[in-house]
Amino acid sequence: MMKVENLSFSYGRIQAIRDVSFELKEGEIMAIVGANGAGKSSLMKCIAGLLKPQKGEVHYDDTRLESAPHKVVEQGICLVPEGRWIFPNLTVEENLLLGGYTSKNRAGGMKRAYEMFPRLEERNKQRAGTMSGGEQQMLAIARGLMAEPRVLLLDEPSLGLAPLIVNDIMSIIKRINHEGISVLLVEQNARKALSIAHHACVLEQGQIIKRGTGAELAADESIVAAYLGKIKK
Repeated sequence: MMKVENLSFSYGRIQAIRDVSFELKEGEIMAIVGANGAGKSSLMKCIAGLLKPQKGEVHYDDTRLESAPHKVVEQGICLVPEGRWIFPNLTVEENLLLGGYTSKNRAGGMKRAYEMFPRLEERNKQRAGTMSGGEQQMLAIARGLMAEPRVLLLDEPSLGLAPLIVNDIMSIIKRINHEGISVLLVEQNARKALSIAHHACVLEQGQIIKRGTGAELAADESIVAAYLGKIKK
């Protein structure tokens, strides 16, 4: 469905990602895990067209993606960025309407968003910046879904959230996937990401060093030691 081939990007002399290649298959969740600064967000921005790679290509349904964000969205790929980046002075409803700017069925998108996130409907006239972090993350995901994507790029959706809210977000990601949307998930909380991922890659210093199913990587002793740690009993 989506194929990333030899993608490289640098900030001046700092190489953020180097020769990254992987495939996201239709209907699956793929997780990209790694330490802070491994290049995960840079990779997502390159796919979304926010950054132009120096080398490599991204193909979607056998068509090369252009390095232009609006073109990427029109082709069915939408990024929910790290840090949420909602419009704090706009209402929940206004944020959602902006997310559905390219959609031909914004009314249907709003209905779907409110069915998936009832709290957003309760607060649809509230300014987004006054909501809790978890509610803002739900809004960011719902805004992404308003574009009717076939692929949703989620960059650190659990960042800064309480553990119970993280569990809710992971359940929401699984539900989105069950509804037929493929998900590329970048997540520093490797244990949570691998628990819901069909396949996963480990990114270290801008390069993929391991790949496999979520279960395989979660059971890999080197991955456990580096990224997962011991579970407290």
